[in-house]
Amino acid sequence: MRAPVLETNLANLPVRRGKVRDIYDLGDRLLLVASDRISAFDWILPSGIPDKGRVLTQISAFWFGRLGEPHHLLSTDIAVAGLPPEVDTAPLAGRSMVVRKTSVVPIECVVRGYLSGSGWKEYQKTQSVCGVTLPAGLRESDQLPEPIFTPATKAESGHDINITFDQMADVVGRNVADELRRRSLAVYGRGAAYARTKGIIIADTKFEWGWLGEDLILIDEVLTPDSSRFWPADAYLPGGAQASFDKQFVRDWLEATTWDKNSPPPQLPDEIVVRTRDKYIEAYERLTGATFSWK
Repeated sequence: MRAPVLETNLANLPVRRGKVRDIYDLGDRLLLVASDRISAFDWILPSGIPDKGRVLTQISAFWFGRLGEPHHLLSTDIAVAGLPPEVDTAPLAGRSMVVRKTSVVPIECVVRGYLSGSGWKEYQKTQSVCGVTLPAGLRESDQLPEPIFTPATKAESGHDINITFDQMADVVGRNVADELRRRSLAVYGRGAAYARTKGIIIADTKFEWGWLGEDLILIDEVLTPDSSRFWPADAYLPGGAQASFDKQFVRDWLEATTWDKNSPPPQLPDEIVVRTRDKYIEAYERLTGATFSWK
């Protein structure tokens, strides 16, 4: 099972392609198109996950509408983009967001409620994460006494680099850094509390913010399985890695192969593609209470 290549006839529009999203310039607005590409270990994998882009778009739209935070989303209706009539919009439907243009803050605003991933690796060496000292004796996947803010630099390719809060303040200014920390922690708190009622632990996440005039607003995606670690609450058992709704499932399969992470990655088996798609859809359906369907 392979995800179809996302082909559009938007060649005349300026475009920037990320690992997962294609961003088209509409003049006073942007068109963000979430493809079915999936990345791992700094590689875009040759296998896509069918409908992944639609799932991510719909989850972001759900959160933008629920969190009560100023954001950049104008519409998920591709008709609102005002594209020329010769453009075939069928491939774009369900996976597109028309958004306000902002001046992007060059910092990934990471919030961690649980000790996992790069945070766990750093904690084992220093008993801290990004300059935040943590209690001794924590285990992998333990819930932290309270969520912590651990910023990172934004990278166009490769891994984002964890930095301290003071290093972040050197980049954006102390007052802006304080506001981003406060608001990121607040948004995570609201989102994590709601998700827990739906049987999902949001272990950590990253937010992106942008300037709209003098106001900071949420941009890009928010609280999705691509930007967050989603764990099923009923299977949570600290002391090791957790089952997940996110692409950790794909990472785990890759780790079990002979791939060296320095050469082009292998195709994902059909079973892994299907099960990954199911994980993304289950996360959407648990969070929203809606049934995912797309023709």
